[in-house]
Amino acid sequence: MNNKKVANFLFEVGILARTPRSGFHFLGTGDQTVAEHINRVSYVGYMLALMDGTVDISKVLQMCLLHDISETRISDLNYVHQKYVERKEDQAHKDITDSIPFGDKMFDLITEYEERKTKESLLVKDADNLEWILALKEEVDTGNTRALSWIKPAIKRLKTKPAQEIAKEIMKTDSNDWWFNKKSQKSKWWVNRNKN
Repeated sequence: MNNKKVANFLFEVGILARTPRSGFHFLGTGDQTVAEHINRVSYVGYMLALMDGTVDISKVLQMCLLHDISETRISDLNYVHQKYVERKEDQAHKDITDSIPFGDKMFDLITEYEERKTKESLLVKDADNLEWILALKEEVDTGNTRALSWIKPAIKRLKTKPAQEIAKEIMKTDSNDWWFNKKSQKSKWWVNRNKN
């Protein structure tokens, strides 16, 4: 085990916390780093794997963590950027995984994800798209009407039944509902925190 190479990799993935997701520039509101995106994709992937009940949850989570790893080197290229810029994502994957002792395992997971032939890889891609849908719905709920039109093609990308079902529920649910729904708004907590 080459600990220096592991340390370098851990520093490299830290850049994801400072790499902005570029689609928000075109949307006009919101912001998110690639690391924030990967974090929620992992939770979404975990939920989808549990809902499916037949997939390897560990593999799903590993793919979620690695699905945007190339963005440490190529940044986040949104749909407009991708139309004009050659993405050398495969080369970035190879260079990253060649730089660490256990990179072959990571490369195999990334390749499986990119090929989209397994249930796990399809769920992870759906988790990726659902995270984007969640982010857009949050923008809709704060008044960005443009975000609503962006959600429609994102929903059409979903391939698995669990993801399609969750997308329907996302669209019916206010993003504040988990903490400030109609019932909780009636609570005196929001007036005086239940103090006399």
